[in-house]
Amino acid sequence: MTSLGENPAWKQRAVERSLRTAKLRAEERVQRFLDAAQAIITEKGSTDFTVQEVVDRSRQSLRSFYLQFDGKHELLLALFEDALSRTSDQLRAAADGRTDPLDKLQVAVELLFELCRPDPSAQRPLFTDFASQLLISHPDHVRVAHAPMLALFTELMDAAEEAGQLRPEVDSRRTAAMVIQTVMCTAQSAGAFDEETQHPITGSEVWNFCAHGFARS
Repeated sequence: MTSLGENPAWKQRAVERSLRTAKLRAEERVQRFLDAAQAIITEKGSTDFTVQEVVDRSRQSLRSFYLQFDGKHELLLALFEDALSRTSDQLRAAADGRTDPLDKLQVAVELLFELCRPDPSAQRPLFTDFASQLLISHPDHVRVAHAPMLALFTELMDAAEEAGQLRPEVDSRRTAAMVIQTVMCTAQSAGAFDEETQHPITGSEVWNFCAHGFARS
């Protein structure tokens, strides 16, 4: 029997079912807004769009938009976080193809470098425009967005440490953060100087530079 003050089991099941349905619908609405925004960014080659454009493209209401997002900034942040999360998954999948911990790190470093290099044929305003502005205005948001990638590189560093391949004084998490910043900044500035345009820095060069900082000789 159900004791006094407790909801009967059928009522609890009904409430749970209702909550699951509401959550799925909310997730679907969010995804439609994200897909609409991404399509507009791809067409325009920039993040210069209005919330109303996203609402119209998604065929949803303005009220629905503001139930999911505080505004355009939060929408762009969601897209940025999603892109970095997918990049982390891509790096993990590539690293999983190797068995040696240092080899895994090398694959992740070199692939991240290639993915971050400027590509005139592929406009990436989320990274070239929004990310740079975000770094200045909301550095805490940048840290949150990079959390999956930092977790991956820290994990790879920990595995190399357990295998005795790192210097004893190396802190996995701090070193992972420095490696990510070094790789991404170097890749994004590639070709900024004439000599680099003629002889661009390669992913293997970046790996060798970083590895000298943490790997045992």
